[in-house]
Amino acid sequence: MTTPVRLAVIYYSSTGFSAEIAKEISEAAEKAGAEVRLLKAAELAPEAAIASNQAWAAHAAESAGVPEATAADVEWADAIVFGTPTRFGNISSQLKQFIDTLGGLWAQGKLANKVYSGFVTTATAHGGQESTLLALYNSIHHFGGIIVSPGYTDPVKFVDGNPYGTSHVDAQGNNPVGEQTRNAARHQAERVVQVAAALKAGLA
Repeated sequence: MTTPVRLAVIYYSSTGFSAEIAKEISEAAEKAGAEVRLLKAAELAPEAAIASNQAWAAHAAESAGVPEATAADVEWADAIVFGTPTRFGNISSQLKQFIDTLGGLWAQGKLANKVYSGFVTTATAHGGQESTLLALYNSIHHFGGIIVSPGYTDPVKFVDGNPYGTSHVDAQGNNPVGEQTRNAARHQAERVVQVAAALKAGLA
């Protein structure tokens, strides 16, 4: 028997929506048999900016105990799910900064042949969900990674309607993460673990 899939769920979240999806993915992946590390990207914003937004400050305090992701976590993992809010149709600077620290692993070929997937949150319905995930996946092509998007591989995807990855519209903080998003997140997690397990077994 092969060892369980090792999954790193690495996200950035300012007000907690991406963190909630990351937790849902982590729990579903564990139920699917994976060994999971739930990790956050380091905060880059100044304290004054965080303090100026009540929800941001509250989430910063709530998530203080979540470990920060390192390159070693990516090297350890068979599969990585990245999560981010959109920033002008692109990934957050915090997550991009973390990805930019992986150059050493990339140069050694240690980012290749891993499974990668992504999820996103936006404030509005057409606020860049697809463009953000596509921008994230540009880096994966450079890694030589294997992108496992959810596609329309389960009925839940015809409800949430995003084949690129789980996505949620938070409506400026007024729309909690509901069952539609949770169902999509659980399916994405199960698909990532399933494909990563098959790849791991095949490579072994």
